[in-house]
Amino acid sequence: MAYTSVGSIEPDPMIERILLLKQEAYVYKIPPAQVPADESTGWIAKGWNLDKPEIVKLKLVSKGTNCTLKLGEKYVVNIDTFPGPMVQTVSDSSRYFVINPTEGPHLGLGFADRSDSFDFNMALSDHFKGLRVDFEIAKEEEEPRELLDLSLKAGETIKVNINIPLKNKRERSKSPAVGAGKNKPVVLPPPSAAAMAAGILPPGGAAANPFASQAPKLSAPPIKPANQTWIKF
Repeated sequence: MAYTSVGSIEPDPMIERILLLKQEAYVYKIPPAQVPADESTGWIAKGWNLDKPEIVKLKLVSKGTNCTLKLGEKYVVNIDTFPGPMVQTVSDSSRYFVINPTEGPHLGLGFADRSDSFDFNMALSDHFKGLRVDFEIAKEEEEPRELLDLSLKAGETIKVNINIPLKNKRERSKSPAVGAGKNKPVVLPPPSAAAMAAGILPPGGAAANPFASQAPKLSAPPIKPANQTWIKF
């Protein structure tokens, strides 16, 4: 790892990173008759002697922006893009590819299981997708996008419409409803106990005051005769 500053760690671009490792992959020699006259027509795996492969160890590595496919100790493919001329698919199977080594003719590459060929395909796709993303980020840092100028030019104005209710409508909404309070029964306060004891009722009698029936009835205290002194003669 290369330390560029305190708290900042960046991977060394010269360190080799393993993108994919398969212990078993198949290499086939493509018969000259199977090589298409025009590669745009596509490759076909049928006729490669698929039952007699050369078994090798597959290692896909990257160093900086370079991507290299190593098949055993004999075959090396420098891949600069995918899909591209260095690694191509075949038209009759998803388990086989055609590779273009740095030395020698095209070779067939295959896997015993489709999941292995899927891993190989995805490893290449993810690597070059990451390179494209890094390139776009570096490009934006060097050439920042032009910011939009939203300031008003000389003589320009902004018109804003605000819905404000009229004054008479506001006053009408605040005033009490017309006719409020009319034809409502007037409830009188209950009479005091002293008034009821004295027999004083509000106008209209007990019917006019609903509280009259709820007040307890009080009877006048009996009048005690005054103490009398009897004198005998």
